[in-house]
Amino acid sequence: MAVDGIRAKLTALRAECDEAQSQVEEHKAKVKNLEQENLAKEQEITSLTHKNQLLEAEVEKLETGIKEAKIAAEEGSQHGTQNESLTRRLQLLEEEAEESDKNLRETNEKLRQTDVKAGHYERKVQALESSRDQWEEKYEEMAKKYATVKKELEDFQLEIGNI
Repeated sequence: MAVDGIRAKLTALRAECDEAQSQVEEHKAKVKNLEQENLAKEQEITSLTHKNQLLEAEVEKLETGIKEAKIAAEEGSQHGTQNESLTRRLQLLEEEAEESDKNLRETNEKLRQTDVKAGHYERKVQALESSRDQWEEKYEEMAKKYATVKKELEDFQLEIGNI
């Protein structure tokens, strides 16, 4: 009767250990997936940062073009035709500068959103790693209990065998 109880206990412990091991593997897979997502987000951040730098350089170039166009427009005030073309050029450059500013703002917003998402995923990874560590501790604890119960069973069988 006591042997059946120990066997049942061993069976339950084995099932619990198997379940814990399964959950550990599941959490490891989730952590790996989240780390890959985090890497992708970091790459996106790098890409957006590079795009932001390029747009800033373009804005600077366009602003320089606007300044040159304004200077040229002032110098060419005695030539009406030249003045009109320069005014049109200035208007185009200003529109391009506005478009570049708009692109820069959008890129900065995307960068900020990506930073927020990256932070979220980092917290999620940390939580899953913590959960995984807890499951690993539980698994080790169950393995120790299993070894102890197994030793007790062997000792009990040895005592029964001696009787």
